[in-house]
This record gives sequence, structure tokens and C-alpha cells, in this order.
Amino acid sequence: MNKEQLMEKFTADINIVSARCLRIFSYFLLIYYLYFALVLHINIPRLSIILGISFVIAMFPTIVVNGFKKTEKIYTKHFIIFAAVAIMTIMITDFQRYAFALILFPLLISALYFNRTFVLYTAMLTSLGILISSFIQNHFSEHLMYSKNLFTGDAYLEMAIPNIIIVSVLSIITYFVVNTNSNYINKNIDTAITMVNNEKGLIFALSEISENKSKLTGEHIKRVSEYMRVMAKAAGFDDDYSDKLATAAMAHDIGKLMISEEILDKPTRLTDEEYQIMKNHVLYGDALLEKCPGEILHLARIMAKEHHEKWDGTGYLGMKGEEIAFISRMIAVCDVFDALTAERLYKKGWSLDDAYKEIVRCSGKDFDPEVVELFIDNFDKIKAIHDSMPDKQIY
Repeated sequence: MNKEQLMEKFTADINIVSARCLRIFSYFLLIYYLYFALVLHINIPRLSIILGISFVIAMFPTIVVNGFKKTEKIYTKHFIIFAAVAIMTIMITDFQRYAFALILFPLLISALYFNRTFVLYTAMLTSLGILISSFIQNHFSEHLMYSKNLFTGDAYLEMAIPNIIIVSVLSIITYFVVNTNSNYINKNIDTAITMVNNEKGLIFALSEISENKSKLTGEHIKRVSEYMRVMAKAAGFDDDYSDKLATAAMAHDIGKLMISEEILDKPTRLTDEEYQIMKNHVLYGDALLEKCPGEILHLARIMAKEHHEKWDGTGYLGMKGEEIAFISRMIAVCDVFDALTAERLYKKGWSLDDAYKEIVRCSGKDFDPEVVELFIDNFDKIKAIHDSMPDKQIY
């Protein structure tokens, strides 16, 4: 995930929080309604209309974000700010001094986005809302909640200008606060991206060393990586996590670095002793990655250790069922399928159809039935990957 994608995800998360803030504010409107109706005995029909409209506006961003799943759309944050400004304008127009504190509400929401330009944009909208409110109070006061205006003179002079000055000063303060936090966040994002890229680079390097240690110069790790990406997306993981799993999958055989070439490239069947040594590559992989920091390397460690486990408990380490991590159950299918179809010094590769039938046959025995279903549903994509990445010639 690059910086632009991270920022989009960051904004999407803030959209969710902002919509939640407006939803919480809608509960405040209900309390407001009870106070004015029961304590101040304000005109109930008028009160119901004003607070009802404000309530609907406050709830609508939640519908957009949660109902229509528009969290990542660029217009969502603008829609949320428009809603906050609209509520502020309605409230200060009709409730006047009882709602003046709400001129801060849009600025508080905009500060969540850590975007300096967005703060100034919100301040302009807020000032416009104050001017509209003043205009209505000057020319249509008889239609407001309070038929007698609370101001003795021109509402522009007594309400609009002072509040616009307050908004301007607060927007400048917010600007500098957001600027500081934005710089800090950008540095953290750059650091996070660098760390992820370093993790990927390390895995690529180790995987290439592991693969090239053997004379079997196939594209095994690349195909398994892409199979894993397909399976991860089919399982419902997002693109970012699927990419991490695909990268981590390249290191599933990293433990073979500790196995001698004589055993790795032996053209005949391994002896029992040699087979026991070969089986230890899962423990070597676990040990090699044990103290490596970072999420991708952590995922790689899990798969390196568990990719030879079987659903019925007959794998290398005897883990069974859900004791095996789900990502390890997925890579087990990917790894075995590719191993079956790949040509090696000691065997011919199976046909894709035969390998497919073997995976299906072993469902519930070697493999998690749920993962096999994902494999079946996405077999066309897996075949396309296999055909696009043929093995190099084996000498």
C-alpha cells in the first residue's frame, strides 16, 4: 500500500468517526427538545420541525457512510462538513444565544481530518452560515422560534461580525494545530511505508536465496504467492491484507536455507533419516523469523511453520483443525497444488485437472473443507496464474 492509498484509508476511517460524531450530536438534539418543550414551554410544533430537520441532517452522514458504504469517496468528508454547518446555521438562527457555542462544531469536525486546507474551507463555510443566519434574523425574525429578536440593533453587527471573528481566530489556531499533527502523521506514514517496503525487500531476497539454493529454478514461490493473493481476496480479506499475505507466502519455504543441497536436490526418494531432516525446515523457518519485527514477517513466520500441517492432524507437527492458522490452511492448498503440477528432477508434473481432483479428494483430510471450497470457486484464476508463470528449464 502506497502513501496515497494509506491516506485514503486514513480519510475513510475519519469519515466513519465524523459520521459517528454527528450521530452522537443527534442524541443531544433529543435532550435539547425535551428541555425546550418541558422547561421553557417553547412552541411544540415549531420546535419539532426545527429539531426534526436538524436530527435528519445529523443522521444522514451515518446513512451515507454505513448504509451506502461511501467511506472512501472524496465527497463524503465535504458532505459531513456541509451537514455540520447546516445544523449550526439552523440552530443559531432559531435558538440564538442558546446555540452560539455550535459555531465551533464544524471546526471541531474538520480538525479530525488533519488537513490544513480543509480547516480553512470549513471556516469559510461556517462564516457563510453565520451570515445567512444573520440575514434571516434581520429580515424574517417574525418567523423564528423567538419572534422578538434578542438583538437590539443590526444582527450583522451584533452577531455576525463578532462570531465570524471568533471563527477566524479559532480556525487559525486549528490550522496550526492540524499542521503540526499533519506533519507528525505524514512522518509516521512515511516510516510505516519504509518499514513495510523493507519487510517486503527482505522477504523477496530471502525467498530468492532459498529458491536458488536448489537447482530447481522454477517459479514456485511466485506462483504460490499469487495463488495466496487469490485465496485471500476470496476469503474476504481487503486488498492491503491480501497483498501482505501474498508477500509473506513467498517465505513459506525459508527454512530450506538450513537444509543441505544434497537432500534438496536428491534425484531419488529420500531415506527416512533424510526425510526427517527435510521435515525440520518448518522449524528452521519458525526459528529464522522468530525475532523479526513487522506484520508481514510475523505472517511469514506462521506460514513457514504451519504450511505442512493437515486438517486431520497428520502433518509435520501434528496440529489439526482450527489449531492451524487459517492463513496456513490456505497456503497448504496453494503449496500442494503447485508442488503437484510442477516438474522436478525426480518427477513429472501432474496435469492441472489431476491436481485439482487431488485437492478436492483430500478435502476434510489434508485440507480445510472451507479453504477447498475457495479453491474450487477460484480455480479459473489459479489456472490463469499457473499458465502465466511457467517454470524455467530444469537441468
